[in-house]
Amino acid sequence: MDRGQAFLLPPDMADWLPEDHLVWFLIDAVEAMDTSVFHSRRARAKVSQGRAGFDPDMLVTLLLYAYAHKVRSSRQIERLCGTDVAFRVICAQDVPDHTAIARFRSEHEEAFKDLFEQVLVLCVKAGLGRVGSIAVDGTKIAANASIDANRTEEGLRAEIAREVERIVGEATATDAAEDAVLGDKRGDELPPSMRGRGGDRVKRLRECLAQIETETTERAAEQTAADATADATVEAARERVRRAEAKAQAAVDDYQARWEAAGRRPGGRPAQAVDDSGAVRRARERLAKAEQRYAEREARLAAAQQATVKKQQDAPRRNVTDPDSRIMKTRKGWTQGYNAQLAVTDDHLILATAITQDTTDTAQCVPMTTAALAAAALIGKHHPALTANGDPHPHHGIDLILFDAGYLSEDNLTATGPDRLIALGKARDQHHAVTTSPTTGPPPKDAPAIDQMRHRLQTPEGHRAYKRRSATVETVIGHLKDLTGLRTFSRRGLTAATSELHLAAATTNLLKLHRTCTT
Repeated sequence: MDRGQAFLLPPDMADWLPEDHLVWFLIDAVEAMDTSVFHSRRARAKVSQGRAGFDPDMLVTLLLYAYAHKVRSSRQIERLCGTDVAFRVICAQDVPDHTAIARFRSEHEEAFKDLFEQVLVLCVKAGLGRVGSIAVDGTKIAANASIDANRTEEGLRAEIAREVERIVGEATATDAAEDAVLGDKRGDELPPSMRGRGGDRVKRLRECLAQIETETTERAAEQTAADATADATVEAARERVRRAEAKAQAAVDDYQARWEAAGRRPGGRPAQAVDDSGAVRRARERLAKAEQRYAEREARLAAAQQATVKKQQDAPRRNVTDPDSRIMKTRKGWTQGYNAQLAVTDDHLILATAITQDTTDTAQCVPMTTAALAAAALIGKHHPALTANGDPHPHHGIDLILFDAGYLSEDNLTATGPDRLIALGKARDQHHAVTTSPTTGPPPKDAPAIDQMRHRLQTPEGHRAYKRRSATVETVIGHLKDLTGLRTFSRRGLTAATSELHLAAATTNLLKLHRTCTT
């Protein structure tokens, strides 16, 4: 073996990689898309001196290929541009510095949403994107922050005080040392720790504290409104009792007056005693139920307050590393992260994405439906959706949206928009219900919304349609996390995480298109 033997790569880069390599596909795909939003910033920042900036199309292609291979570190991308043939082809051996890559990614956060839409249109033109039935689900993605970095309001105030005391102490010690050395001469510049990290840390701590104070105020306002509603409900029930008793007593008094005036018992049905009145009994029963619910609510609030005092689990907390992230519950425990929402077509194309700080999915049903309709409308500009009669489709081709039980609520069941199936429980329970108590035909129109949904899910066609949910959206969530490695965001903040999700989703769709074109 002679490691000193000289070898020459082909003089043409086109010969470095096979024709069906992913690199050539991504280069062609980016060229086919409108990337003017990335070029516009470069044009505005153009200067007359210094070397020209890196081509935005090249940097977009570089990021797409890197994410397709689970590489999200800008430093690792820079290293691969010098060692990996595919990366060298993309950058044409003009290796970008990791700071240029990181700056490009951070300066174009909004542009990556446009890139995602451009990729979606490209996939639709290639024949993908069956939007007749789509599925929506959420997944927790870890933030670039430790769960141990969460602080309560009390902890944040104490840490701010310690940090300010440290900074002031350093400043005092520095001034004393400089006075001893310099006397009255200038030399009073703050040390680097005073100009940089210390001040930034206090700023982050105060940002966390402001968020907690806002959340505490909002919680207090919500609790005050709920208390007022509960009090008003009981008072309204008491007022109904008072009116019923007054009406019954008036009837008794009137009957007694007519008896005394006539000197004999009046004709007709005699007036009932107040306690025997049916209206009074019903009003008192409703009052008893209202008071019972009020007492149960007070007991729950007292128990929750005791638990909060004992464990402080419900106290608002913020992460000092990434204040926008939240503590999320997952199947494997707790994580510091974000709730990523995806709407996926029946042929495994990501139609819409969103990032939320909500720990549950209930409030995301309507927003994700709106996002899916907007994406379907975008698709409709290139492939108009029509009904069987040839008329424009009222929901841009979306006939059915599938949700799991995490989205179940009365408001979501009755919200306007495309038809939907929302699970009422776990898949095994639904399968058991279909097997033991199948239904047929449409549900009763006068039945509550949840009973109508239960009826539909227990029909053979409803059960068959809902079974597609796990095979579509859960599969694509697996692709997103495994193919692009997006199990932890590399950047911090809600806006940065949203941008990174759009980039990863665009990469996942392009990989789907590449597999479709090469098979």
